[in-house]
Amino acid sequence: RKIIFEKQWFYLDNAIGHIYGTTFEVTSGGNLQPKQEVEETTTETKEAGTDNRNIVDDGKSQKLTHDDIKALKDKGIKGQEIVQQLIENSTTFRDKTEFAQDKYIKKKKKKYEAVITIVKPSTRILSTMYYAREPGKINHLRYDTLAQMLTLGNIHAGNKMIVMETCSGLVLGAVMERMGGYGSIIQMYPGGGPVRAATSCFGFPKPFFDNLHEFPLSKVQSLLSGTFTTETLPADPEDNALVEEESNGLTEEKQTSLQETEEEPTAEAALESNPTEEQDAMDISAEDAEFKENKEKENKENVREKHIKQWERRKKLLEAAALLREKNADGLIVASKFHPTPLLLSLLEFVAPSRPFVVYCQYKEPLLECYTKLRERGGVINLKLSETWLRNYQVLPDRSHPKLTMSGGGGYLLSGITVILDKGKSDSSNSEALKMEEPSSKRCRLQDLPC
Repeated sequence: RKIIFEKQWFYLDNAIGHIYGTTFEVTSGGNLQPKQEVEETTTETKEAGTDNRNIVDDGKSQKLTHDDIKALKDKGIKGQEIVQQLIENSTTFRDKTEFAQDKYIKKKKKKYEAVITIVKPSTRILSTMYYAREPGKINHLRYDTLAQMLTLGNIHAGNKMIVMETCSGLVLGAVMERMGGYGSIIQMYPGGGPVRAATSCFGFPKPFFDNLHEFPLSKVQSLLSGTFTTETLPADPEDNALVEEESNGLTEEKQTSLQETEEEPTAEAALESNPTEEQDAMDISAEDAEFKENKEKENKENVREKHIKQWERRKKLLEAAALLREKNADGLIVASKFHPTPLLLSLLEFVAPSRPFVVYCQYKEPLLECYTKLRERGGVINLKLSETWLRNYQVLPDRSHPKLTMSGGGGYLLSGITVILDKGKSDSSNSEALKMEEPSSKRCRLQDLPC
């Protein structure tokens, strides 16, 4: 299929078989050809000015017009030659400083040279791409904040993780990459099913998905209260299909018997009519019977497939429920658009003691509320509410400096560690604390103070 990427379209057929990191050149027709390394001549950068103070950007410095450049492209001239002609026809190029010349050449190469490098997908690349292009789809989760989440969550191979996210599957993919296919992941999802658009971009092998389970958020409370039940599972989907076939067969027999009783008087009338009309009626009835048979077969196949899918879905749901019932998860990651407090308080029940949890939110206020609720509830230690600060730097010879624009905010993280919550002791200690009053000496001192 045609791939459109940054105003460039191409086909990836010729890329199959090459290693990651190979650079391709887009030829005519959108085909990819491996680019041959050519030593770049630096003759155009020999003459350079001392500063750029006398250069005025009035749009008249370039002699070549858009029509001229288009004509060069139509002739089949490569992007490198077009860049060379732009340099030669620029009146201000020689007056620019060496750094400005490099910047100009780099800018023009990006515009006119159709060069593509295919890199292996990773968490860093995908998170950077999503944050730059579609930050709303990942709740404005910046890549450094995602790195902090993976570190604070202590994610490694062999873990049993619970992930609740609405970031198009980016956080789930990051957790799967860090775990390397070892351990188990339970994805909690709202709505009809889990969203894994970004997860599919990682290109994980099939074994990575064997230990990936999903469980709906709507059934968490019933699982905690012990009233969780799925619909009655069939013993075997094949047996169920056979029962349906038998019932369909019975209905068919009934229908045929009814048709026979109805057709008896019509047959007598047909004998009285012309023989040609009788033949036409027989042909039509045969065609109708074939059509009905084909339709019934299709319906049977569709019903069987539907039942098999339902059976597999319920089986997976029961497996996920069994894993959650053990209440021994090694960590919890929450990064969703919903309010974190009810999510965290319910999902912490499935996490074993002395395990980390991390909650991401784009805004600080919901996490502040979550922080106070956890303090009141107890059962957690080392609670921290943090925000990461990021600044990009340009690192080039003789011109390394911080970039002029930087991200305003990458969201907030609430992290902590679970401990055993003794409900009896906590309730009694809270009641004792409420009963205690201020010492009499302190009361006296407050009363004696002058107004």
